[in-house]
Amino acid sequence: MNANRIRATFLEFFESKQHQIVASAPLVMKNDPTLLFTNAGMNQFKEFFLGNSTPKTRRVVDTQKCLRVSGKHNDLEEVGKDTYHHTLFEMLGNWSFGDYFKKEAIEWAWELLTEVYKLDKERLYVTIFEGSEDDKLDLDQEAYDLWKALLPEERILKGSKKDNFWEMGDQGPCGPCSEIHIDLRSEAERAATPGAALVNADHPQVVEVWNLVFMQYNRKANGSLEPLPEKHVDTGMGFERLCMALQGKTSNYDTDVFSGLIDCLTALTSTTYGASKETDIAIRVVVDHVRAVSFAIADGQLPSNTGAGYVIRRILRRAIRYGFTFLGQSTPFVNELVSTLVVQMGGAFPELKAQEKLITQVIREEEHSFLATLEQGLKLLDKVIAESSAKTIDGEKAFELYDTFGFPIDLTALILSERGYTYDQKGFEQALAEQKQRSKADAATDKSDWISVSNAAIEGFVGYDTLTVEGVKLLKYREVKQKDKLAYQLVLSKTPFYPEGGGQIGDSGLLEYTLNQEQQRIGILATKKENNEIVHTASKLPLDLEASFTAKVNAQYREETTANHSATHLLHQALREVLGSHVEQRGSSVRPDALRFDFSHFAKLTPEELAKVEALVNQRITAALPLQERRSVAMAEAIAEGAMALFGEKYGDEVRTIRFGDSIELCGGTHVNSTAEIWHFKIKSEGAVASGIRRIEAITGQAVKSYFIDNELRLEAIAQALPKAQDLLKGVADLVQENEALRAELEGLKAEKLSQFKRELEGALKDINSVRFAAVATALDAAEMKSLSFELAAQHKNLFVVLASNAGGKALLSIYIDKHLATERNYDASVMVRELGKHIQGGGGGQAFFATAGGKDPKGIATALEAAQGLI
Repeated sequence: MNANRIRATFLEFFESKQHQIVASAPLVMKNDPTLLFTNAGMNQFKEFFLGNSTPKTRRVVDTQKCLRVSGKHNDLEEVGKDTYHHTLFEMLGNWSFGDYFKKEAIEWAWELLTEVYKLDKERLYVTIFEGSEDDKLDLDQEAYDLWKALLPEERILKGSKKDNFWEMGDQGPCGPCSEIHIDLRSEAERAATPGAALVNADHPQVVEVWNLVFMQYNRKANGSLEPLPEKHVDTGMGFERLCMALQGKTSNYDTDVFSGLIDCLTALTSTTYGASKETDIAIRVVVDHVRAVSFAIADGQLPSNTGAGYVIRRILRRAIRYGFTFLGQSTPFVNELVSTLVVQMGGAFPELKAQEKLITQVIREEEHSFLATLEQGLKLLDKVIAESSAKTIDGEKAFELYDTFGFPIDLTALILSERGYTYDQKGFEQALAEQKQRSKADAATDKSDWISVSNAAIEGFVGYDTLTVEGVKLLKYREVKQKDKLAYQLVLSKTPFYPEGGGQIGDSGLLEYTLNQEQQRIGILATKKENNEIVHTASKLPLDLEASFTAKVNAQYREETTANHSATHLLHQALREVLGSHVEQRGSSVRPDALRFDFSHFAKLTPEELAKVEALVNQRITAALPLQERRSVAMAEAIAEGAMALFGEKYGDEVRTIRFGDSIELCGGTHVNSTAEIWHFKIKSEGAVASGIRRIEAITGQAVKSYFIDNELRLEAIAQALPKAQDLLKGVADLVQENEALRAELEGLKAEKLSQFKRELEGALKDINSVRFAAVATALDAAEMKSLSFELAAQHKNLFVVLASNAGGKALLSIYIDKHLATERNYDASVMVRELGKHIQGGGGGQAFFATAGGKDPKGIATALEAAQGLI
């Protein structure tokens, strides 16, 4: 049975059990501040487990793409080294939200595995939760009894809290679980060692296939457990491992999930899978990582230097580096695997097929960039080696290469080993640990449990229609501490505050209430959405928690933000008209002061194109197009009307549409009632974000007025600086022309000075031990000193020249040694210049034939030049 059929069989089986098939959530978590990526099948359903929302159907089945590369569930460094860890994996799951529980979950799992997939019952083992004294929980007797009716008791194993109590994190939904393991070893191996002894022992052929989680508790911040409002079932079956079991393989990478990619990669690199351990690890790394990166890009996460984007860049660079080091790839190659991946998985995940061109372009551009980084890193490593007086490189130097320049430490170790060097591993690890501790301290957020205050009816967000709401009740709150700063998060019965989402910043404002006939105010600093609840961050708690509050949005900020959001819709429409229908939104940021809009396009916009786009947007602003808003529209109906669904977003069955003239998009953000409220639109910049992705930054309204006033003041200042210019543009052009003429004249004078000094220096050369030697002070800069040294070298053999200069209060030294002379007499300019640099209170380095030093004591130049002759 091939992988696609295995996946389809799972979905069809549970569909026959009255489960609704739902699509995978995107890999990138946009409304969950606790996660960068979807790392488990349950992430998109967390709000149902917590009781914050009611599901439309009680039974669901899906295949969820997951990424485990950060936080608690981090498999990245294991990937490639064994045959079963992955960054990206599929999690097949069936779900019950307060419907069936352990009996159905266990019996259906057994039925599917043994009767439909026809796995050998004798090779299957199950585990159940043995209980926990810490949590005052008993053995899961119900699960034990249900399994006992299906298989012998000797294949029912009791597991600890570590293995058989599933928790998403330190807080949140959790419960006992029952795992199903399969023994894929040969008959001889099974006879020698019982499979029961190898369950949960990290044996590559005795592996967990399916985990049935019985979600019935919520872990609180103090570590205690409380029952969830309803009992749920959350199951997760590793798709890749299931394929391994059904296809009779002993490695996930031998299944057809990976074999196509491996065949493509080995053909590209002229390697053979199975030929050597190092090559095999590299091949597994590359084929795994191209899947992770491709799915992330397809879901809207581009590589970058921060957050989720940094993690994706790190995964891709790990693949490139393994290809560079072990597969001999010094040119881009990972991007060439994308088409094979799309053929294999594009049917089940159509977003891959839709974004194939973008994925390929982004990966190729990243490869070019990182390969250049590797080349730069090799040069820097050469410099570190040249400057080292010992055979062990300082750990902090190795860390600087890793942290600042992105040069992998294992590649550093490999190159050093080849040259007879090592690095101080303890020093490196200490520097790394210190950096991690700093990052952890910066990011650490302590949250208390939610404390309930009121059971008032929940009305949710009402901020589309009003910025002020009375009669608001506080439902619950919790403390939040970060970097020793204390704040409070509040959930209100109704709110006009828009929660951050869809690129739009969350609202800020005030909560007002009366206490002892005096009005009290609390600042709302930010508003976000978490587990389908709108969470308001406040600077302090109300003194009266049960008061009736008035919630007021900061009207100016909302109006400015709203104008910018509506402008992004007009901008999107204008870009498609000017550049073509291939343009799609790839991200946005909408704030009160400005907007940022990322879009797909493969060339820099010309000034004419930018002017046309800006003009089209302003035409529609001037036209005062009215807002046409529709709420709770069926998704299919909205798409049929021409509404654009945006990149990387997951939409429900019902959506909201926003139309201005011919522009219509699915959008949950706030918008102007008429485009005239935007006042004016001005593009500030346009540039590249990644391969095939451009970014426009723009302003509207008051920011445009300030921009025009600022430009007018600048023009007035220029006019005052050129009082004789009747035509300001001509006056500036004349000034530029005059400056260029003076620069040319200055360059001529400098060349003449350099030529004159060269003649003087040639006159100062003297023979010492068959070396043409000179050590002189100059009035040259560093570039001129180098240029002069190399000019002399072209005309004089066995040259040894030491030059010094006092440039702007800083001392400069350079040493040039004829290359043959340096080799023959074992001279090293980099070592020598460091020695001379001590006289000027400085240091330096370079190559054996040319090196430079800088120092803060020009008075030491004369001493340094006197000492120079002693070098030979």
